[in-house]
Amino acid sequence: MYGMTPAQAEEIPKAPGHRLVSHYDGSPAAGRPLPGEAPPQHPFLAPNGRSGMHSDAAGSATSPWSGPLGRNPVVTSEKIAALGGECATATFDSGGRLVTVCGTFSGFKVKLLDPRTLATLAEHQLPQRSSTVEAITSLDFAKIFKDTSGGAYFYLDNQDRAVLADSRQHILRLEHSWIPDETGGSWKFTVDDDWDLTGQVPHDCVTWTNLWPSGTCDPVTSVMPDWNGRIWWVTRQGRVGTVDPATSRIRSIRLAGEEIQNSFSVAEDGVSIVTDHALYSFRATADGTPEVQWRQTYDRGTGTKPGSVNQGSGTTPDLFGNGYVAITDNSDERMNVLVYRRGVDVPADQRLVCKVPVFGAGASTTDNSLITWGNSIVVENNYGYENPTSLLLGKSVVGGVSRIDVRADGSGCDTVWESAVRAPSVVPKLSTGNGLLYFYEKEPNFWGIDAWYLTAVDFRTGERRWRQLTGTGPLYDNNWAPITLGPDGTAYVGVFNGIVAVRDGG
Repeated sequence: MYGMTPAQAEEIPKAPGHRLVSHYDGSPAAGRPLPGEAPPQHPFLAPNGRSGMHSDAAGSATSPWSGPLGRNPVVTSEKIAALGGECATATFDSGGRLVTVCGTFSGFKVKLLDPRTLATLAEHQLPQRSSTVEAITSLDFAKIFKDTSGGAYFYLDNQDRAVLADSRQHILRLEHSWIPDETGGSWKFTVDDDWDLTGQVPHDCVTWTNLWPSGTCDPVTSVMPDWNGRIWWVTRQGRVGTVDPATSRIRSIRLAGEEIQNSFSVAEDGVSIVTDHALYSFRATADGTPEVQWRQTYDRGTGTKPGSVNQGSGTTPDLFGNGYVAITDNSDERMNVLVYRRGVDVPADQRLVCKVPVFGAGASTTDNSLITWGNSIVVENNYGYENPTSLLLGKSVVGGVSRIDVRADGSGCDTVWESAVRAPSVVPKLSTGNGLLYFYEKEPNFWGIDAWYLTAVDFRTGERRWRQLTGTGPLYDNNWAPITLGPDGTAYVGVFNGIVAVRDGG
C-alpha cells in the first residue's frame, strides 16, 4: 500500500525506426544462483542492493535477488521533464518504492516513484548546478556531462533517508513520509538534517545571480558513511572530509593537485578513495579528521580518453574477496585492471596482486564501476562515449566486456572470458540470484536507427542470453546512469529523458 493512486506516468517518446529493429533476441534464461558470500552489510546503509548506485558499501554492483529472466519482457517508462530528466541512482525504501535523483535543466529533483507504474509520488527540488548555468550561457553542454556533482551519488541510509550533497556544498538528509489530509493523504519529503560545508569548501560558484565569480568553486562529488556512522564526503578538487551527525563537527583535508570525480567505497578497515593520481585508504582520527593509511599511485596516462571524465581511473574502488581492492588505470596503450591487497600492514612491494590489460590497443577505457563477486571481476569498455550526441545516427562504441578472476592462492589473475557486447556508458549489474549480468547495449545500425537494449549475459560463460529493446532515439540513451535491479525482479535504467523499467511478463 502506498496510500494513494499514483497519476498515470507519461511514456518517453520513441524515435522513428522503432518498428524496423528487432524487439527481442535470444531466449529466456533459467535462473542459476551463484554460490558465494555477499559483501558485508553496512550498519548505516539500507540493505545490500537497495542503498546506492553501486549496490552496497563495497561497490560490488551486485543484487541478491533475481533480475528479469527474459520471459515475455514488458517495458514501461516515465518521462520526467521536457528536456533532460535522467534518473541516475535508484534506491529502494523498506516498502519497495524507488527513491531516485533525476537531473533536469532547472536542477536535480529527489523523487519517490511507484515501482510498478513509475509515477511520481513525491519530489524535492534541489538547486541548479553551476555546470548547467555555464552550459546554457556558453552553449557548451559538455560541461553538464562531465559533472558528477550535485547529488547523483547519493545513498539511502538504514532509516530510509536519502543522504546527498547538493550544489550549494550542503549535505542533506531527507526523509519521506505519508501525510494524511482531508483527501486521504500524500507522500512528502522533508529535510531531516542540513550540514553546511562552505566553511571548508570554496563555494564561489556560477549562478544566474553570479555569472562571473572571482573566487573558486569546488563541487562535492559523493557522500558515504563509515562503519562508525560518520558521513564522509569528497570534492572534485581533492578535498576529503567527514561530518559527525551527532555533533555536526566537520573535518577535512585536501589532496593538493588531485581530482576526485568518482564515488568511493567503505569497509570496516577503512574508506577507499581513488583520485586521478592514486588509490587511497583512509581512516578517521579521534576528532574525525581524515588520515591516509596507505597510498598507491597508478599509470594515469598522458591525457583524458574519449569515454573518460578525467585523466585517471574511472572506477569507484571495489572491495572484494580476501581483502582485495580493484580499480582500473588510464594507461595510454591498453587500460589495466589493477588488484591490490588493502591491509594496512602489507609491504609496498607486495600490495599489487595483478595488472591485467583489457580490450584493444588504443581503444580502452571505462568510467564505470567494476562488478565483483567472490574472486571475480567484470569490466566493460566505454571507449568512444562522451555524451548522447556521440552515438547519434546509428553509431556505437567499440565495446567489449571481460571477466577476470584472482587466483585462489592470490598469486595473480587470469582472464576467464571476453564478450563483444557494446555497452557505451552503463553501470552494469550482476544478479547473484540468477547468475545473469545486465548491460545496456547499443549496436551500430546501417540505417541510422539508435536502438537501445537491456541485455542479459551469463556470468559463468560470457554468453549473451537475451536482449530486449527499450526504445529508440537519444532519449533512451542512459548517459552514464546505472542499471538497478529491484527487489521485485524489475530492471530499471535511468535514461536521458527519465527512467525505463523492464520486467518479465506473464
